[in-house]
Amino acid sequence: MSRSSRKSAPAAAAGDVSRLIHSTLKYRFGLASLRDGQYAVIRRVLAGENTLAVMPTGAGKSLCYQLPALLLPGRTVVVSPLIALMKDQCESMRELGIDTVELNSSLGTQAEREAEAAVASGQAKIVLTTPERLADESFMQLLLQHPTSLLVVDEAHCLSQWGHDFRPAFLDIAPAIRKLGRPAVLALTATATDAVSQEITHQLGIPADGVINNGVYRPNLHYAVEQLAREADKLERTVALVQSATGSGLVYVATVKAAEAVYAALVQSGCSVMKYHGKLGASERDAAQEAFMAGTARVMVATNAFGLGIDKPDIRFVVHYQMPAGLDAYYQESGRAGRDGEKADCTLLFLRGDKSVQQFFMAGRYPALDDVEALYRALQQEPPGTQGWTMQDLQQRIDRPANKLKVACSLLRSQQVVSQRAGGVIRLGKKALDTAGLHAVIRTYQARREQDRAALEAMVSYAQTGRCRWQMLLRHLQAQADAVPCRSCDNCLRIAALEAELARRGTDSEEAVRDGAGSNTAGACSSPLTMSAASTAKRFTPGEWVKVRRYGQGKVAAADALSVTVEFEAGQQRSFQADYVQRVTPRKRATTAAAAAEGAVGSA
Repeated sequence: MSRSSRKSAPAAAAGDVSRLIHSTLKYRFGLASLRDGQYAVIRRVLAGENTLAVMPTGAGKSLCYQLPALLLPGRTVVVSPLIALMKDQCESMRELGIDTVELNSSLGTQAEREAEAAVASGQAKIVLTTPERLADESFMQLLLQHPTSLLVVDEAHCLSQWGHDFRPAFLDIAPAIRKLGRPAVLALTATATDAVSQEITHQLGIPADGVINNGVYRPNLHYAVEQLAREADKLERTVALVQSATGSGLVYVATVKAAEAVYAALVQSGCSVMKYHGKLGASERDAAQEAFMAGTARVMVATNAFGLGIDKPDIRFVVHYQMPAGLDAYYQESGRAGRDGEKADCTLLFLRGDKSVQQFFMAGRYPALDDVEALYRALQQEPPGTQGWTMQDLQQRIDRPANKLKVACSLLRSQQVVSQRAGGVIRLGKKALDTAGLHAVIRTYQARREQDRAALEAMVSYAQTGRCRWQMLLRHLQAQADAVPCRSCDNCLRIAALEAELARRGTDSEEAVRDGAGSNTAGACSSPLTMSAASTAKRFTPGEWVKVRRYGQGKVAAADALSVTVEFEAGQQRSFQADYVQRVTPRKRATTAAAAAEGAVGSA
């Protein structure tokens, strides 16, 4: 289908298109109006213009392709990594009378044949499938039998090497777009930093003016961090938070061990709870998900294997028992709360030692040069099967951890050195590399390793900051450095309570609030409204030498009503709550400087 033919739907005047959109919205979807951002996206899609829509969770991204699909002349192909969500969307669209099929690995033989027949005949107006299917030549031939007007990439951040959930199969989408005659492209995601957005638009041919960013700020989400000193305290606090909360909720953990421990503690407390992690069987996971979605289980304890694309609007709280690897993932996971627009609480329980959990995962995630070389050499040999290599075959042949081999394979795929076909078959691609070339590939990957380290540091900074939580999130996700305080997170409430108490006492507000900033004491669980101004006073002045655990010594660059900003000797600045900052006496500073000088002389 040519670019000109796919623009036939919006050839009418702008007013006619607007009336058509709203009449379709009312009579086919039963909705009175569109949400913020939806109209602009739908208008671009109907005009055949490639678009990246960054819209917060619960903003109605699916409608941005479902409505145009009814008005465009050809079919709409939706590529999604989420089979569970695919099933829900397929069922909901069929209930609306829209001919929709899904094609993924969960289908039985008969159901797959029926879906393929609907695609081949042109009956299916919307085709939901996985990125892996687009690499299947037989499936592409089915799609080519009828024109495709729109190709939708859901959870588009999975396409980016810099995204928090990179999925190599998404690399097959760009070639598929060309094979389908370059239909209009709509990429959808809830979060995309500048680096992620740039890679998505580059891969999918979306112009700079085709990015519609509807923002990530959701005023109904109330963020808080509680500092805990021991694992036992954290488990006890999790139980207390769940018991005191109303409505359904999620408790996220980073490890299977933690999932089992939190689940057992909540069961013992009498909570209606299910668990979800990768070591459970598929039937156990499905049963847990169904119970939570149906409301027969109030709480789900889960690793990050659960939740992407889950459409449960009434989640009232999300507790992170352990912090995730970065703010992108944290926003995605915490953002599953409050999709109905009602107030929801997002709480991170921060134990300093939890950082090591993510560092452990990071250490096992990245392959070394010898891992990549071993994989490349193996692929040059004769595979054990007639179709080609599988990941299981490669792991048996070269005896490397499966996760490192998967990342190494992704790395080579991104450089078009290898390709991966349907069924997981891996073959050498068009490009060949010598040892120097492999070294160059590894060097390009080092940037991603450093990016992940920086993301983890940003997550720790979020947990330790005395500034507005939403300001931190918006600065990271949208480079929005000038965001105003939310006035609803724990830090904003703490400062507001302190200001009110000082005003009641008649104290000079600006100076006293500055003295009292940073009062979120480790292990404290009380409301900010119970704080005493006298108990929080901790004055820091610019130029003063201080130290912060795990960061070392530095000078105070600024101290205000929200935090203490420290400039370390390497020149890097970080903001902390005052409780994390300790003064360094002149004697201690002199001793440290002398020791450093002695070490430098000794090494020379």
